[in-house]
Amino acid sequence: MNTESSPPSLNQFSIALIWFVLLLAGMGLIFNTMLDDINNPNQKLEISFNQNGGREIVLERNKYGHYVATGQINGQSVVFFLDTGATLVAIPEHIADDLNLKKGQSFLSQTANGKSKSYETTISELTLGDIVMTNVPASISSGMEFDEILLGMSFLKHLHMVQQGKTLTISVPK
Repeated sequence: MNTESSPPSLNQFSIALIWFVLLLAGMGLIFNTMLDDINNPNQKLEISFNQNGGREIVLERNKYGHYVATGQINGQSVVFFLDTGATLVAIPEHIADDLNLKKGQSFLSQTANGKSKSYETTISELTLGDIVMTNVPASISSGMEFDEILLGMSFLKHLHMVQQGKTLTISVPK
């Protein structure tokens, strides 16, 4: 009686390898989605109405304490990082290229990372939830290497904002 088992065939090994790769890809997709939700809990903004009948958006703070939200520039989806310390909406140069924004007059801008070269530009249409503004002054910043757009005061100054706990309520004043 022979008690030795035969080694797995190449076909069995291929099937096991395919299942392993599919399992890894599935886990990667799940973890990537979880990370996206942690970094940007405001990917799908819901609009509500306050007691006065005005529209408002409620943003949830991310795990780092920042308000990040998905919106649009000229109809293209982008990620905004709300920054009341930024005078203008500041767009990293690599994103501005993807959005086909035109560079205007250059100027030096002071950032947390030091001075960098920036260019004036105007955003034809900026959307956050159902808040739409046109001809928004902005800058294209060559020193920004991240993938978020700083949603600065050239947009935010037209809105009413109330921060309470872990939420920021943004409404359009009447």
